[in-house]
Amino acid sequence: MKKLINYTIRFILVILIIFVANTSANIYETKIENNNVNQTINLSTMALKVIEVSKSDKFLAKDTFTGDLTGYAYNCPLCGGTLGCKPSYNIKDGTTTYPDNEYGNVYIVASSKNLPCGSIVRFNSDRVSDNEVYAIVLDRGVRGNALDLLVPSEEYASRYIGRSSITYDVLRSGWDEN
Repeated sequence: MKKLINYTIRFILVILIIFVANTSANIYETKIENNNVNQTINLSTMALKVIEVSKSDKFLAKDTFTGDLTGYAYNCPLCGGTLGCKPSYNIKDGTTTYPDNEYGNVYIVASSKNLPCGSIVRFNSDRVSDNEVYAIVLDRGVRGNALDLLVPSEEYASRYIGRSSITYDVLRSGWDEN
């Protein structure tokens, strides 16, 4: 008998909690105004606009940092020929770029753990290119806000990249933001 009373009381409490939650919840209503003469919405046009906006969002800076840019090669001292981010990517064949699904073919950089693996950065450096440079963080081994650009050889790194101060934008923080 006591069990039946306990179950009944619990049931009543649950019903009461649900009732209170439903009556106290704020209900927001969204209204869309359509001033089109025919009062119709072209859904395919709206979908294309949403896609256009989302594609342009990928180039908006989520954060900006200032640090040093240097260069390194796969065979540098303390380098093993594979990148520090998973999955380990073998670069002993001279690979210096990565085919990112979202940003296309981008340079490879090493950063500190301040930037998660898979982050996409954008910077300007006339030592690298006349255009904006897009790069992906696939390696570790630097400190602070520095970036270390993967290049074909140590000679190339010292001759063309050297050390310079850059400001870079973070466009994507890690592999998957969505």
